[in-house]
Amino acid sequence: MTRHVSIAEISADLGARAESFCRAYFAEGHRQGIYWQVGDTSGAAGRSLVIRLHAGDGRKAGGWTDYATGEFGDLIDLLHAKLGSRSLHETLLEAQHFLGDAPLPDQRISNGTSKDAGTANTKRIASARRLFAAGRPILGTATAAYLQSRGIARFGPALRYHPRVYFRSEGTSSDHPSYAPALLAKITDNQGNITGCARTYLDPITGGLADLSNPKRILGQLHGNAVRFWSGANLDELIVGEGLENTLSVGTALPKFNLASCLTATHLGLFIPSSGIKRIWIARDNDAAGERASQTLASRLGSSGIEFRCLVPMLGDFNEDLLKFGRDALRSTLLSAMNAKGLSS
Repeated sequence: MTRHVSIAEISADLGARAESFCRAYFAEGHRQGIYWQVGDTSGAAGRSLVIRLHAGDGRKAGGWTDYATGEFGDLIDLLHAKLGSRSLHETLLEAQHFLGDAPLPDQRISNGTSKDAGTANTKRIASARRLFAAGRPILGTATAAYLQSRGIARFGPALRYHPRVYFRSEGTSSDHPSYAPALLAKITDNQGNITGCARTYLDPITGGLADLSNPKRILGQLHGNAVRFWSGANLDELIVGEGLENTLSVGTALPKFNLASCLTATHLGLFIPSSGIKRIWIARDNDAAGERASQTLASRLGSSGIEFRCLVPMLGDFNEDLLKFGRDALRSTLLSAMNAKGLSS
């Protein structure tokens, strides 16, 4: 029989492991006596937010206060803010994963998927959430420098930086783990739940892509989901692209548009738009894979009644266009294509 754990019990268990919790989710902070100090709920370096590590004087371990904003609460509240969760259920599940006693999800055996496969996928998603939560804001980091070197000026909370992310390299054993700094990108579903984390490994010396056979890797569930960047305007309209840098290049030229990066051509074709979207611009790469992916997505959008049009770069991809022609020229080209007649639905 499954034991139902109350929120109060989870909060108390987190408090009993407050220092481990802080080191896992707020690694930029530091211990000061019986407190952990960090900048804010995002985990940035600083001292404004104080977390109590041990009970005493009538106060519980895990209680926290952000003296810059006046916010306070327990570690469930703090984890909820850190993850940017849309639901308390998602936060509680992450907390239970951290504590090591998360219940097995309701595994439905369908489409040939076994319980073991479902459990493995759940674990990957949990690992992706922990990794993204351990990241920090990108301003002033190697991640921001890398994107700026690609001409990109469109950032957002879906991006974070981590100075030391594990990767498995061919020909090495698990006894000799390898690490590199990485750009982290949050993959979410249409409800805003984190389903994965994309990792772009960077060379700590040059600041460019790491010299790996595959410097871009995905942890968790990407199928149908995307890395999303919101502008706060035109919520019924969306630009959907392939690679992260290419999508952000379009966003740099068109900062008022909402973006979704599917990360690969295959997953561009598998993208599932939310119910409120009425128009989609498919920003594909200028190659055979991009054309096939856009056709696949277009056929699905047509049956749903969503208006759509493909945007195709002049060179191989939109980042090449941005670097070659500049932001203003790319903006002009994109707006001309978007204002032309011929929207399909």
